[in-house]
Amino acid sequence: METASPSTGLVAGQAEPSVERSVLRRQAAFVVLTFLGMFGGLLGGWLGAPPTFVWACYAVAYVFGGWYGLKNSIETLREPAIEIDLLMILAALGALFIGAPFEGAMLLFLFSLSGVLEGYAIGRSRTAIRSLIEMRPDSARILRDGREVTVPIDDVEVGDVFVVRPGDRLPLDGVVESGESTVDQASLTGESVPAPKEPGDEVFGGTINETGSLEVRVTREAHESSIARLIHMVETAQSKRAPTQQLIDRYEQPYVLSVFAMTAVAIALPIALLGHPFEPTFYRAMTLMVAASPCAVIISTPAAVLSAISAGGRQGVLFKGGEHIETAGYVDAVAFDKTGTLTEGNTQLTDVGVLRDGTTPDDQVTEDELLALAAAVQSRSEHHLAEATVDAAVDRSLEVPAATGFTSAVGRGVRATVDGAVVHIGNPRYFESEMPQRSIDGLTPGLEAIRELEAAGKTSVLVVRETQDRSEVLGWLAFTDTIRADAAETIEALRARGVERIVMLTGDNRRVAQYVADQLGIDEVHAELLPEEKVELIERLQERYTAVAMVGDGVNDAPALATADVSVGMGGAGTDVALETADIVLMSDRLDRLPYAFALSRETRRTLYINFAIAFGAIAIMVVAILTAGIPLPVAVVGHEGSTVLVSLIGLRLLRFDG
Repeated sequence: METASPSTGLVAGQAEPSVERSVLRRQAAFVVLTFLGMFGGLLGGWLGAPPTFVWACYAVAYVFGGWYGLKNSIETLREPAIEIDLLMILAALGALFIGAPFEGAMLLFLFSLSGVLEGYAIGRSRTAIRSLIEMRPDSARILRDGREVTVPIDDVEVGDVFVVRPGDRLPLDGVVESGESTVDQASLTGESVPAPKEPGDEVFGGTINETGSLEVRVTREAHESSIARLIHMVETAQSKRAPTQQLIDRYEQPYVLSVFAMTAVAIALPIALLGHPFEPTFYRAMTLMVAASPCAVIISTPAAVLSAISAGGRQGVLFKGGEHIETAGYVDAVAFDKTGTLTEGNTQLTDVGVLRDGTTPDDQVTEDELLALAAAVQSRSEHHLAEATVDAAVDRSLEVPAATGFTSAVGRGVRATVDGAVVHIGNPRYFESEMPQRSIDGLTPGLEAIRELEAAGKTSVLVVRETQDRSEVLGWLAFTDTIRADAAETIEALRARGVERIVMLTGDNRRVAQYVADQLGIDEVHAELLPEEKVELIERLQERYTAVAMVGDGVNDAPALATADVSVGMGGAGTDVALETADIVLMSDRLDRLPYAFALSRETRRTLYINFAIAFGAIAIMVVAILTAGIPLPVAVVGHEGSTVLVSLIGLRLLRFDG
């Protein structure tokens, strides 16, 4: 099917934008011809023109006004199925049959006009993805043998270096090799302030280089770039139907069949039992069929949901489906991960402590030796504390020994063999669960030391060396992270938007978690959690609240994110895990976009309620008026198509929603 049903305005399949525009222009031309035929027939009748001229004008109106509706009706009947198009065609033919050609032509004109307007509305809501496609360059200037060579982006390989000059769009994702500039990333992340870039910084395809020239080493091929994945996800999001839309789709055909049945009864019953004349009875039945058609009901949901997806995309908020927009509108409890979500995630090592146990200096390690041992073990881990440990060792230019047999106890600690001894790094729970039967020398003073550090808001771990003869505490490491500047404001805004309970779920120690929670005014804190314990707490929250959202970085929180009613990923522009696991992704990595996402969802839900009230209200009022007062067909046509256009325009309002 190349075109839209006038009842929905949605182009079937995945038509190219140019094809969609061509079809919409053709539909608009048919609407104009329908109007000219209708107006010509009406004017010719008033002025006493020859009947041939009048009927020729009406023929033009009926052919062009019913072309797409008849075509769609035939195609759906082959499935077999019945859609609203068939109702409109039969109603127009019925009007013609009883000698009311103008009313039938008016019905077809307004029906086809509403289809064009709805198609325009839905097309506007797809502007986001089209602009994404258009902003991806087709070629890149690659450095080959010291020369710049322009090649298609599909031919660029990982490791190639491309050049961008001021004002150019970056063709692919990569890391800056040389040069300094600022890059406008608003098209991808929603961030309005250009980001400074220097050697070592990551840049993303589709963004705009502003002030300086850059040489960038490619890190992802064209089909894997951030912009390509974003395009794919917006396409997928727009194809996923919201629960309300699914419900409407399920009952559309039974409703249409019931309208046919009601129309048949409205014809047969008065004639057979009450002796009413055929012509006025048939006319009223046709009017009733037009009034009861659910065009406005069907268009109300996609018009609103697709507009919301597009509005969110412009603000750096990616909804990965209409169902998530609806569900997010009911969220009244939000659970946050701590590190990388409420804090910046740029964890830094602040303290390296060596246990002084009174033995000779030769038996004790130095701070640098302790850090080198810890870095050897942590170099195999992807945890944020491990990265901070390794970075600190690099900053001190330490020689890090090799480690073997790396093992991780999720949420507690790690161990590996270094220079023939097993080195353990972990929190108190690690040593309780992994070494419960071992006597660890210096454990008591070590635990006292990390408790003092935790009281100061620092995350701390012990470093223990285990040999065949003994296990001993060598010292401890303490880390700190910065609370996001917008975290407190975000939590306050969430409360203002109706969120009743705000909870922190973290694997960090209790004192550090409580310190952060106190700074932000969080209601409930659960610390030292394993991934499965986070899941249990999410399930408990779901028993108490309507809908629970989980906000995390998408790395360690995957089980909890999957369990929550709505999962929100702190994605940044290129975090693969968050993009894949979360229902909603904050593309700019800005926490203050979260209240906007929930506000947009609530406004979308409110818009759906308004649209349904208009659509069902119009049907109810017109049906009652037809049965009691006998309103004419033109009034029913205007009421029916007017309500359809109105709900489309109300849904389109969401394109301008700014929170």
